[in-house]
Amino acid sequence: MILEFIFRWAHVLFGIVWIGMLYYFNFVQTEYFKEAEADAKADAVKKLAPRALWWFRWGAMFTFLTGLYLLHSIGASTNLLGMPVIWVGALAGTLMFLNVWLIIWPKQQVVLGLKEGDGPSSAAKAGLASRTNTLFSGPMLFGMLGSKHLFIADVGATGFWACVIIILALEANALFGKTGPMTSVRGVIHCSLGLTALLWVLLALL
Repeated sequence: MILEFIFRWAHVLFGIVWIGMLYYFNFVQTEYFKEAEADAKADAVKKLAPRALWWFRWGAMFTFLTGLYLLHSIGASTNLLGMPVIWVGALAGTLMFLNVWLIIWPKQQVVLGLKEGDGPSSAAKAGLASRTNTLFSGPMLFGMLGSKHLFIADVGATGFWACVIIILALEANALFGKTGPMTSVRGVIHCSLGLTALLWVLLALL
């Protein structure tokens, strides 16, 4: 019980760091870079962005690892359809973690000049993955909190698998598509809230 509490506390703490940095990048830094003078932007890219990305990616890593432990400790790892709400959040969170380490960080290394590559293309791919993570942040938090604090009677397999398909389709867009309505800050916020509501309805009604 004490160990589970410590991991739950750590999971929330690391999650605050991770998602806080995600929102900083999407709502603050990206918008600032659009308006910044060339010298100011160059200085921020050199000195600020690498530090922020360090906290961002390691916050993601330890949020994911503590989350894995918690899934196992509550028995969710062997009870997929018995705990559908937490698994919807876990799926979104896992894809977010993979986006950080397999797309955003490698592409940002190119943007920052830490390794060779196509800078504009890398920036676009990192930006799409980051927007997708912001999109997923609402459903991820819904799954974390809803599994304990939201009563949904008789969640069926149909609703759960519909949610899974939607999340995987949106992740496919992160790999091969475009930002679309998520291009603006307001757009991605509205999309995240709308996606959360849609998944809630599917879990509750199907």
